[in-house]
Formats: sequence, C-alpha cells, structure tokens
Amino acid sequence: MKIQVEFNPRQASAYRLIGYENRLLRAEDFRDDRKDAGVIGAGHTVTAFYELAPAGKEGDLPKVDPLKYQQTAAPIKVAGTNETLTVKVRYKQPQAEASEPLSVPVSDPGTPLEKASAEFRFAAAVACWGMLLRESEHKGVATHDMVIKLAQDAGGRDPSGYRGEFLRLVELSKTLSGSQARRQPSRSEE
Repeated sequence: MKIQVEFNPRQASAYRLIGYENRLLRAEDFRDDRKDAGVIGAGHTVTAFYELAPAGKEGDLPKVDPLKYQQTAAPIKVAGTNETLTVKVRYKQPQAEASEPLSVPVSDPGTPLEKASAEFRFAAAVACWGMLLRESEHKGVATHDMVIKLAQDAGGRDPSGYRGEFLRLVELSKTLSGSQARRQPSRSEE
C-alpha cells in the first residue's frame, strides 16, 4: 500500500509529516508497483499526523531562490474550494500484480481537539509522546502531563489493555526524564 497526500496551497502554506521518516518514497515511486511501500493487513488502520501552517502564515519551509528556467504553477480552480487536501492511495488486492488507485478529497471542518473522536485524541497523545521521547524541536509546549491528560480524556475501548500500558509507559518516561533533569554531574563530568 502507498499513500500520497497533496495539500491545497490556499488552505495550507506548509506541512510536516510527524513520524514515518523511514517510509518516505520519492513522488515518482508512488505509481511504480516495483517500489515497495508498506503492508497493511485487512481490517487494520494507519494514522498519519501532519502539522499544517494555514495559508498566509509563515511555515517551517526552507527559503529558496526563485527558479530561473521554470515558474511555479498557480493553483487551479479547485484550490478555491474548502478542500484541505487530497489523499491518494495505491493498493493491491491479495494475489494481484498491479495496484489500484483511489483518491479522496478531505476538508477540515475546524473541529476543536476536545471534540475530536476518542481514537484521534488518543493517537494525538501517542504522536506527541513520540516527539517528547525524541526531544523533537517541533514538540512545542508538549509535556508528559499534557500527553497523560489527552490520553486519559480520550478514554475509548481498551480490551487488550494497550491504552493502559501506554499510560504506564508515559508515566515511567516522565519519571525517568525528571530524574535525569535533577541528576547532579559526577566529579569527572565537572
């Protein structure tokens, strides 16, 4: 399975994928069935989070000089709609040789985080914790306490105990990060 996301430039001036660094493909490899991507089993789901800079706001884009031989294309008419992005998927049926395309436009209804689904809020807590663990420069104001509250407030079904285990791991990492922050340097480190 391969997933490609195209953002409407009239809705988002910049974006950043959170995680999945080891699964990135070149744009031209999306349609190439010889290039492997990821395996998602029947009945499974995958969540990808993007951080967006709304149109008109400065994003975290590298500054580049204008092109000498080409012009950047202007957005086409559909960019004036309320579509935020289009998700393109290529997938293979079991035993199939060629992939099949699927394209779905997505609009942002502006739902605040506290009104989002429990699954979305829990996934957001997991993504946020990952940025804390990696000490990401993009973690913003995220804290372990914020992750814990977000995950607890999300609730949701937990028949296998994974959500409870996640909360236990966040608490443990909070304790460990706090103990490292208070650790006194040894004489050899002074």
